[in-house]
Amino acid sequence: MIHLVKLCVGAEGVDDLIDWQRLHFGDGPARHLTRMWPKREAEILDGGSLYWVFKGLVLARQRIVSLDESIGDDGIRRCAIGLDREVVLTEAQPRRPFQGWRYLDPDAAPADLRRGEAASARTKEAPLPRALQAALAEIGLR
Repeated sequence: MIHLVKLCVGAEGVDDLIDWQRLHFGDGPARHLTRMWPKREAEILDGGSLYWVFKGLVLARQRIVSLDESIGDDGIRRCAIGLDREVVLTEAQPRRPFQGWRYLDPDAAPADLRRGEAASARTKEAPLPRALQAALAEIGLR
């Protein structure tokens, strides 16, 4: 299995991504169009996710459910990355700017954040605020 990582251009944060997808796709599957077709398609479709970078930090991921051909009005073949609608928050992980998408090894992917009371019961602590998580990630303490 392998993941993809991509800058979330035009979104200030995770809530913006969720709102944009809801506006454009309603309750249907979300899609992200990209010019390049991943050569490691089978590995991606074997449980991979698209990790989203917001303002230099990976903060969320969505499971990749399909890679489909999409031909634009310009006649150019593109890859439509089909995404599960659940957006999973992750630990903040710094990422320098880049164009397009990159492969992300599972060992290098940030961990999912635990949710609500289940997380508190397991850790006996309240989760850190997102801003503090981001600041710690920027200085290399996650």
